[in-house]
Amino acid sequence: MNRISERHVMLAVTAVVLMVLFFGASMRFDGFSSPFVIADLFNETAFLGITAVGMTLVIISGGIDLSVGSVIGFTTIFVATMISDNGMNPVLVWAAALALGTGFGCMMGALIQVFKLPAFLVTLGGLFFARGMAFSIKKESVQIDHPLYDAVGDIALPIGGGASLSFPAILFLILIAIVVVIAHRTRFGRNLYAIGGSEDSSLLMGLPVTSTKIGVYTFNGFCSALAGIAMTIYMDSGNPINAVALELDAIAVVVIGGTLLSGGTGLVAGTLLGILIYATIYQITYFANLPASLATISIGTLLLIFILAQQSLRRLR
Repeated sequence: MNRISERHVMLAVTAVVLMVLFFGASMRFDGFSSPFVIADLFNETAFLGITAVGMTLVIISGGIDLSVGSVIGFTTIFVATMISDNGMNPVLVWAAALALGTGFGCMMGALIQVFKLPAFLVTLGGLFFARGMAFSIKKESVQIDHPLYDAVGDIALPIGGGASLSFPAILFLILIAIVVVIAHRTRFGRNLYAIGGSEDSSLLMGLPVTSTKIGVYTFNGFCSALAGIAMTIYMDSGNPINAVALELDAIAVVVIGGTLLSGGTGLVAGTLLGILIYATIYQITYFANLPASLATISIGTLLLIFILAQQSLRRLR
């Protein structure tokens, strides 16, 4: 089975799982298929979705990034402190946060690729560094009270029935659309798939392996900072403990979305489905009045099933 077929098989499996979960829950619970619930699937997971989009490209390239949750936490407290305590313009603070996140991702990518260091260990170091920097700014939550945040919080896209998508959810969907084009319609995207499939072969083919891998970590740093900004808009606050272990959730939804952890295979659209599966499972536990721990157990079980399915498909190549 070639890689293109494998991608679409995994995407189809993910889509079937989502449909079974959603329509099964819709038949079991009154109001589950209402526009408000559908909107919540996007609104409550927008910052996770933004993170997962960047993580998808990293994993497709054959890498991993464990620092994203800490970068999000750092971004939220940095943004909140600069706006609330220092009185800075939010737009300037957002630009600074995006620059810091992008630069941090670029630095990790350079360490990984130029010095041939393991991505797991470099980004693990980045996890501790970014979280430590977050606590060095402020050790407690900071509330954001600014007219621009009130205005942005009022931005919504109606989807019918009185429900609407929030600004972070809109941002997530726009990012998905952009990254689909990058991954599947540009030379950079084609290089990512080739490098994830076999870095040695890509080098022999003369592909720009170093610049491409540094570029994908740079972009992932940008996505992490953007997710942090989205979180401040969603919560109207920043906290150094925000997004603890969110990198694990991001990796889980990427894998559930059909992206191989070994690299070279995956679709950004699959990550969108993975996010919706993740959100649907949590909505089911809420409607059924079950402990949230059951949602975590379900996601873990589903993740293991998808890993086994991926391994089975690899044997059929």
